[in-house]
Amino acid sequence: MLLSEIFVAGMFLTFGILLFTGFPVAWVLGGTAVIWTVVGMIAVNWFGAGIWFDWGSSLGLLPERIWGMVSNDVLVALPMFIFMGIMLDQSGVAERMMNNIVKLFGVVRGGYAITVVVIGVLLAATTGIIGAAVVLLGMLSLPVMMKNGYDKSLAVGTSCATGTLGILIPPSIMLVLMADRLATPKASVGDLFLGAVFPGLLLGGLYIAYILSVGIISPRKAPLPDDLPTITPRVFLDVLVAVLPTVALILAVLGTIFFGIATPTEASGVGAAGATVLAAFNRRLNFEVLRQSVTQTTRTACFIFAIFVGATAFSVVLRGLGGDRVIEELLLGLPFPPVGILATILIVVFFLGFFLDWVEITLIILPLVAPVVVDLGFDLVWFTIMFAVTLQTSFLTPPVGFAIFYVKGVCPPEITVKDIYRGVLPFILLQLLGLLLVFLFPSLVTWLPSVGAV
Repeated sequence: MLLSEIFVAGMFLTFGILLFTGFPVAWVLGGTAVIWTVVGMIAVNWFGAGIWFDWGSSLGLLPERIWGMVSNDVLVALPMFIFMGIMLDQSGVAERMMNNIVKLFGVVRGGYAITVVVIGVLLAATTGIIGAAVVLLGMLSLPVMMKNGYDKSLAVGTSCATGTLGILIPPSIMLVLMADRLATPKASVGDLFLGAVFPGLLLGGLYIAYILSVGIISPRKAPLPDDLPTITPRVFLDVLVAVLPTVALILAVLGTIFFGIATPTEASGVGAAGATVLAAFNRRLNFEVLRQSVTQTTRTACFIFAIFVGATAFSVVLRGLGGDRVIEELLLGLPFPPVGILATILIVVFFLGFFLDWVEITLIILPLVAPVVVDLGFDLVWFTIMFAVTLQTSFLTPPVGFAIFYVKGVCPPEITVKDIYRGVLPFILLQLLGLLLVFLFPSLVTWLPSVGAV
């Protein structure tokens, strides 16, 4: 067993070193698998090492695993949801919502920032494309908030953090990947979607509470606009008209899943078609928009599936070297009660998010720790959603916080990287607070799946 521990530590160390070479992550994962397949076979065949390891129990399994991946109906939802998000970005519904909802919240301090959160939650329920959401919210809100005297850190932190909600609030491509990796009826895509609803809304509520608090404690950071909007029945009507198409799309996608009318894969097709109809309705649909959307969808899906192949190679070799047993014994051997072991896993995942993307962590770490969590007697859906909430922070934590780089690309010139880091810090703490609340109150996750139709 000692040799397995050395091999497993060597694999992770090799992966960490190669990651800093700048090679694509998919190649790093696959290359690490090849290197340690050779090392394992040499150790067994030449030195008679005390482990069972051969080609058939490692990389020889890769063709079968890849075939299982590409023939998996659940993963068909990935490109569909990606296309839905990109097409929705092109449809102009976010601009229309921004122009109307701000009239409703503009009468309170921080009204523009609150509007960003509300729109972000609605967009999150229609797409899981973080880059598109962060860029869109930044472009729509930052110039307006700067013009109205908002604190730079508050403005950019709100746009950046709110854009990451799409990775958690269903339909989330991260939850689709997690369900596929877990491959158990105990944590289906539908159950994970249902379980993520309240935690996602909880984070949105925490963001709004923070913005209101800033407006009360430091009015200069979230001033009222010079021309206060007047709340009239016409304003409510305009907001309703602006929000209704997005709400209809949410109901068409999530409603059909939650009420058992359609599978997540079928619902993803409905969402893709609905986003296209919205773009056509707003006169934004043409051949160039369709071409860009299909091209971007293909690139994003290929990026994810390339990492899928690399992570699968890494995983089969790691398991062949006894990695799953090593990880399980390491976790169960910690001098903590089960809750302490669970907390340790989440803390490790949080710090891994500083350096690794959520895709690698989901594909490699989640399948290794999930069996341990089940053995400890915890609800798998509850744990997976906490895992997802923890991973959401990885978009905001340097040095690999992708949302920070996305928003920097659309920031007004007066907003610096320092302003962005200062702005996202309170939202990272709010996300950790949300994680703590989900940890302390599991019913926030488990209640909806227990009563849902899925």
